[in-house]
Amino acid sequence: QVHLVVESGGGLVQAGESLKLSCAPSGRAFATYAMGWFRQVSGKEREFVAAITWRNGNKNYADSVKRRFTISRDGVKNTVTLQMTNLKPEDTAIYYCAADPYGRGEYSLGDARSYEYWGQGTQVTVSS
Repeated sequence: QVHLVVESGGGLVQAGESLKLSCAPSGRAFATYAMGWFRQVSGKEREFVAAITWRNGNKNYADSVKRRFTISRDGVKNTVTLQMTNLKPEDTAIYYCAADPYGRGEYSLGDARSYEYWGQGTQVTVSS
């Protein structure tokens, strides 16, 4: 599988601390309608975290991360960041960046099926 986006910034932190994840294109450029972050714990389904539309910056968040996580984009660097604050042990997961190049609208941005390109993931571990 070709990974056209790459994540960075994962690590081990204590509960209450902050961490910032970044996502950047890897290799060839591609059109972008929206970028999203998902996370997955072993044995569970991949879960939506946050998404942002590229053109107008509309943001969506999962209820579990509202007021703690902030997604943003940099149109010049073509990167997306996920600033995570007040981290909790239940935030522990592999975090994936994903790109929706087309915005066909068949699925919502909270649905993984909207996204064509995925990164390999970065581990975030929050200790209690």
